[in-house]
Amino acid sequence: MRRSGDSTRRRPRCLSEADERGNRGAIHPASIPRAGHVDLVPPHAPEAPLPRHKDRGADALCGSHLGVGWAFVGPFLVLAIYALVYLEIFKVRVTGLTSREYVVYIFTGLVPYLATAEALGSGVVSVIANKSVLNNTVFPIDLAPVKAVLSAQVTMVVGLVVVVAGAVVTGNVHRTLPLLPVIWLLNVLWLIGVNWFISLLNVIFRDLQNLIGLILMIMFVVSPIAFTPDMVPSGLRVILAFNPFAYFVVAYQQVVMLGICPSAPHLVALIVMSLTLFGLGGWFFYRAKQVIVDYV
Repeated sequence: MRRSGDSTRRRPRCLSEADERGNRGAIHPASIPRAGHVDLVPPHAPEAPLPRHKDRGADALCGSHLGVGWAFVGPFLVLAIYALVYLEIFKVRVTGLTSREYVVYIFTGLVPYLATAEALGSGVVSVIANKSVLNNTVFPIDLAPVKAVLSAQVTMVVGLVVVVAGAVVTGNVHRTLPLLPVIWLLNVLWLIGVNWFISLLNVIFRDLQNLIGLILMIMFVVSPIAFTPDMVPSGLRVILAFNPFAYFVVAYQQVVMLGICPSAPHLVALIVMSLTLFGLGGWFFYRAKQVIVDYV
């Protein structure tokens, strides 16, 4: 006999495959938003990637067969062409220097120019290229122009090693050589100050990055890399006076190859120019970045 309560009991029913497929698409009541409730974090929201600063030097070497070897090959190619033109075509000679010493003399001025061109070419676009880190506190945008200068010092290190080796081989190891790191440091400070200015100004005036390329070309021609200031006619020496990079080129060549300590006015000009531009550039970048970055 059946008990009376058995009729009211329900056996658990096994779900068929069709029922399971149907239940998969069903909306669970708990997933329905309540009135007045705002879910700020959507379910299964993808995590935002962390901002990453761009390394133009690394991107340029990516996929290259020579890689860092271009830091050696590039300057040597330019030096070979430069020496050929000035030695064999223009027949330029510097008093007191042999042909081999003159090649090292050219290289002493050429290496700082190549590093300067690389630093300014990368620095002028450093803020725009790294706009993803504008609000990043780990890597502040202030360091992007500085990083462009420091990355260019790879070329400087490689070149100066060759320059010092050439000076040793040609017998031009002078007591003024210890001044080389001092001039190098002032050059780096000067470049950082310039980059702080041009990297922010380029955000508003995008033509500045093209203008920098033109200025570097002119600077390459009018800087005393393959000639001495004494070779310049007196009426044109004003060009050297208004060329800040010329002060560095002459100082490098004097302490390495000529064994001459830069004069007191020359050293004062280098120190004042470098420290002033470094200080003003840092102040300008700090005060103007909050306004100018809105244009990025």
